Amino acid sequence: MDAAFPEPSLYTIKAVAILDNDGERIVAKYFDETFPTAKEQRAFEKNLFNKTHRANAEIIMLEGITCVYRSNVDLFFYVMGSSNENELILASVLNCLYDSVSQMLRKNVEKRALMDNLDGVFLAVDEIVDGGIILEADPNAVVQRVALRTEDVPLTEQTVAQVLQSAKEQIKWSLLK
Repeated sequence: MDAAFPEPSLYTIKAVAILDNDGERIVAKYFDETFPTAKEQRAFEKNLFNKTHRANAEIIMLEGITCVYRSNVDLFFYVMGSSNENELILASVLNCLYDSVSQMLRKNVEKRALMDNLDGVFLAVDEIVDGGIILEADPNAVVQRVALRTEDVPLTEQTVAQVLQSAKEQIKWSLLK
């Protein structure tokens, strides 16, 4: 190949992040060693947020990284790739992430609802991207994989949030009878 074009790679995503309206990290997953320490990651996120929180654009090139982003109410969704990555691929991952979270939160995409369903959001990120490789770009498929019924999962394998939710449901139904 020509020296101007790098060899094609499956490793297209460098990071996925969701920040609140103060620029604080809610969800972040880095897939390479561009920012090896948490301190460097947070500094990059703060810089990214400062450049994007007032902008009306959907894409920015920052520190040699292509970032596509989307904001909603009090959340900012970011997908990052290398400087020569196809922006349409990054945008499709961003749209998948946003639409998956939107479906999981029943169109109530805000910080409080996201924090209440944080375990599902982490699962969605893992279903969409693994190790920088895009696994899924269909939000419906992601939501189906994430939406395990708590009744089907043994009590020993449930998260604390799932156990509490199950207990709330049982108490509610026992009071309604």
